[in-house]
Amino acid sequence: MTYRAPLKEMRFFLHELAGVDEVCGRAPFEEASPELVPAILEEAAKLAENVLAPLNGAGETDPPTIVDGQVRETAGFAEAYRQFAEGGWAACSANPRFGGMGLPHAINSAASEMWAAANLSFSICPILSMAAIETLESHGDAELQRKYLENMVSGRWTGTMNLTEPQAGSDLAAVRTKAVPAGDHYRIFGQKIFISWGDHEMSENIVHLVLARIEGAPEGVQGISLFLVPKHVPGEGGAPGERNDLGPIALEKKMGIHGSATCAMVYGEEGKGAAGWLIGEENRGLSYMFTMMNSARLHVGLEGVGLSELATQKAVAFAAERVQGRPLGRRDSTIIQHPDVRRMIMFMKSMTEAARAISYTAAGALDRSMTGDAGAPGAEGARARARYELLIPVAKGWNTEVAQDVASLCMQVHGGMGYVEKTGAAQIVRDARIMTIYEGTTAIHANDFIGRKMQRDGGAELSRLLLDAGETCALAAKSDRLANAAGFVGESVSQAQELTQWLLKESDETRAAAAVNFLMGCGTLIGAWLLLKSALAAEAAMEQDPHFHQSRIRVCNFFAAQVLPRAVAHFSAVRHASLPDQWLDDMALGI
Repeated sequence: MTYRAPLKEMRFFLHELAGVDEVCGRAPFEEASPELVPAILEEAAKLAENVLAPLNGAGETDPPTIVDGQVRETAGFAEAYRQFAEGGWAACSANPRFGGMGLPHAINSAASEMWAAANLSFSICPILSMAAIETLESHGDAELQRKYLENMVSGRWTGTMNLTEPQAGSDLAAVRTKAVPAGDHYRIFGQKIFISWGDHEMSENIVHLVLARIEGAPEGVQGISLFLVPKHVPGEGGAPGERNDLGPIALEKKMGIHGSATCAMVYGEEGKGAAGWLIGEENRGLSYMFTMMNSARLHVGLEGVGLSELATQKAVAFAAERVQGRPLGRRDSTIIQHPDVRRMIMFMKSMTEAARAISYTAAGALDRSMTGDAGAPGAEGARARARYELLIPVAKGWNTEVAQDVASLCMQVHGGMGYVEKTGAAQIVRDARIMTIYEGTTAIHANDFIGRKMQRDGGAELSRLLLDAGETCALAAKSDRLANAAGFVGESVSQAQELTQWLLKESDETRAAAAVNFLMGCGTLIGAWLLLKSALAAEAAMEQDPHFHQSRIRVCNFFAAQVLPRAVAHFSAVRHASLPDQWLDDMALGI
């Protein structure tokens, strides 16, 4: 079985949920048109299916190595990256002023899903580069943009994110990497760990975005600045020049994503320090880095979608061929005839489509925030930006937790065959596991959702989302095909509305204890709402493609009946989170 991009589903969700047609042709997406979308997706699918997917196994069995202080990536990856860059894929959503295609983020999201599904290890490199481009365009000065952005947008140079240190994981207040002023730039000294694609030979240069403290800066996150630190300092003509004082000292031996070069990096090992240039103002580095992190978090959520899609396709292909048992008295039947196998596959498919719906909706909200007047209170852009920011922790946190369930069920469908390497099911489980951890653990995103995103406006945007969901339920209740699903979703909407108001009145401790269950409950509900919304659109277009649109309705009804009850359980757990001190004590721990 090999990956095949689900283009019809992608186009449907881009049109019905992301609203791509509404933003194409409007600034800053003047160069995009709805008619281009199918062709772009088809070309992206060709690269994913024919170039990246065949290398997925190679990255697993022949991971990168360090030779003479330089990372050598898996054989074939450099040629794949050359095709990726020459195809202009690094430039999808980048500003045309720097050579970008200026496409809506929703279209780029669909392409990113394909990269992740076809070869997760490979996809991490260009995704981080795109996030670095966005950060430099948003916060870098004109000179840095002139020197670096065109080469990054073209794909000739790649970008990385350097946050984590041995003593500073999620707690970035503990960052110790230092920056010493040296004329018009700085010298960077320190060590960073878990740097995805921190070194390789696929591109001419690597542009590291590094968090560090300028000497004398305040303690904590208030004293962190952001620096651009190139692997090779550009010469007068802009071509990569001398090697900077930085490099990889080790490659992490990981549970999964073996084809991705995850480096421990040292800056200033030779003693002179790595030349780095300040991005923006001193001591505002963490706020700038949130631009990069939010971009990366949207894409990690899409990794969850991509790997879920791959797992579902693999399970369906295996179940359709594997002869085992006698389901309900049938003889010599493939296991896809077993009721529970069908249940598992439908669970996988509906969860994958719900996750895709959330990610594409978030990307569509980002696009609308850029086309509307984001500066005017209550304007279209401001409302869309609030929706995007609310959905980011859901797209990252919920989607990646879903990927764990779907990957596990893929192995379950394979049975014992899934536990051996030749089927590829085990690799999916290993690769998926990191997604709930990097770019912030599920709890970090849950606390962001229930804390900053819900509390900062008194629950106003979440309440607006729930009102939108309620309106969808009212419309769907009139449909014979969707009335039951509308009832199930409506009940969960009412629960979420009540819990939102209750949580706003509770203590910070209670909200922290309830955060993960609230995120998972809301993610499940939002997924159900968006599937219901898409099913209404499918019903209206039934005559155009009866089989496809009927499938959207069946997926929605299955999710509402079989998956949405999880939201009820999560919401019940939220209600009982008011006494976290009683959950575990020294006696229970045995100390």
